[in-house]
Amino acid sequence: MESVAGHLLKPGSVFAFLAEHRQALFPEAMFTDLFPSGRGRPSVPADVMATVITLQALHGLSDTETVEAVTFDLRWKAACGLPVTAAAFHSTTLTYWRRRLAASTAPNRIFDAVKEVVTQTGVLTGKTRRALDSTILDDAVATQDTVTQLIAAIRRVRREVPGAAEVIAVECNAHDYDDPGKPAIAWDDEQARALLVDALVRDALTVLAAFTEPPPGAAADALGLLALIAGQDVELGADDDGTPRWRIAQRVAHDRVVSVADPETRHAHKTVHRRQDGFKAHIAVEPETGIITDCALTKAAGTGNSDAAVAPRLLADEPGPVEVLGDSAYGTGDARAAFAAAGHRCVIKPPPLRPAVEGGFSFDHFAVDLDAGTVTCPAGLVRRISRSGSAAFTKACTGCPLRAKCTTSRAGRIVHVHPQHALLHGARRQAETVEFQDTYRRHRPMVERSIAWLARGNRRLRYRGVAKNNQWLHTRAAAINLARLTNLGLARTDGAWGIA
Repeated sequence: MESVAGHLLKPGSVFAFLAEHRQALFPEAMFTDLFPSGRGRPSVPADVMATVITLQALHGLSDTETVEAVTFDLRWKAACGLPVTAAAFHSTTLTYWRRRLAASTAPNRIFDAVKEVVTQTGVLTGKTRRALDSTILDDAVATQDTVTQLIAAIRRVRREVPGAAEVIAVECNAHDYDDPGKPAIAWDDEQARALLVDALVRDALTVLAAFTEPPPGAAADALGLLALIAGQDVELGADDDGTPRWRIAQRVAHDRVVSVADPETRHAHKTVHRRQDGFKAHIAVEPETGIITDCALTKAAGTGNSDAAVAPRLLADEPGPVEVLGDSAYGTGDARAAFAAAGHRCVIKPPPLRPAVEGGFSFDHFAVDLDAGTVTCPAGLVRRISRSGSAAFTKACTGCPLRAKCTTSRAGRIVHVHPQHALLHGARRQAETVEFQDTYRRHRPMVERSIAWLARGNRRLRYRGVAKNNQWLHTRAAAINLARLTNLGLARTDGAWGIA
């Protein structure tokens, strides 16, 4: 017996749409590859599970809250086509389906299904602008300091590496590794803290030296993580008497791991004053409709995870050239070159030029002639560009009447010409035009609203690792797109999707 509450649903809502069209949106054939044997299929139909997963992502619920919604909320029952008196499935069913999807060749098929609906409706036809933005989402684990990470990493090796427990029991004495907490020392005593760090690092190095050729799999991963933790935050120094000691380094390691519980989470600065630990969600949005055309979740920092590095991938599936709108984070030379190679037109704010002397000459006061391979300074002096891309005016700066406005360096001014100088210089000139400013102000704010929708109620992620959270992000984007489409009048007529 199907739910009898469907007539109560608000027309044009996601609930009403799924109640009528869930089987067309999520047909059974879409999920047959998840259960290739034909045996042991879950009792809950695929269209129902896909509906529940979509609504869960839309409303930002936990698995337990989702099961309660399916049990007690008539809107959820109607959307899933369940009888009013039907009990929901166990919350582990959601975990089971997520794992099946993650292990498949198409983990983001719900996003792809909604994306196909977008294509069929033609809602993006003729709309060739894409706005880019990103946001940091908090991770699902606690940030750990160096001491906690070392202890946790050694305990993990003890669990995962055969024979490690015996080595740790005999040769490691910095801490009782049966205790997951911090050692009981006088934490306000600087010397006691220093001795603890040194002892923990030496324990870690002892363990690593005992297993130079670990078995593959979890054991190798555990030892690799221990090696990373033992090296990222410490350096070898010496006491006043010359005794060598491992100590906390006065620096922050590039691509630093901040938690052994989730080694893929990272420390990031979204702005100068806003620091977070977590992951970065990237999106591309069509600014008139608010449709998310693509998305990706990456580590919050590290090589290949910056806005500029990810952005070209977000536009890789575009059927033709588009106008790309973005802030200065997307304005690197490499990103602009990638957009240009794909035929896209950039409406991207250039990074600001900061003169060496406040109110003095910036890089754009130097005339760069790439054909001649020269740079001319504001005083009219010409220097050749070296193979490394620099032009040195050093000696010529001595006695120059403009020096006070040009450089504070005793050696004089050295100008570095970027490999993508032509693109960057052109972007700065473009940003001064009225057309650029009008287009940017009119169309880019939509992506900021989309970021707000994306993060609303979901600022802290529920899963660990890039893969699981990337799968969640795509489902969340699919749910938001479905909500946008229903607001625009999504309908199905004669077996085809369209906007009424």
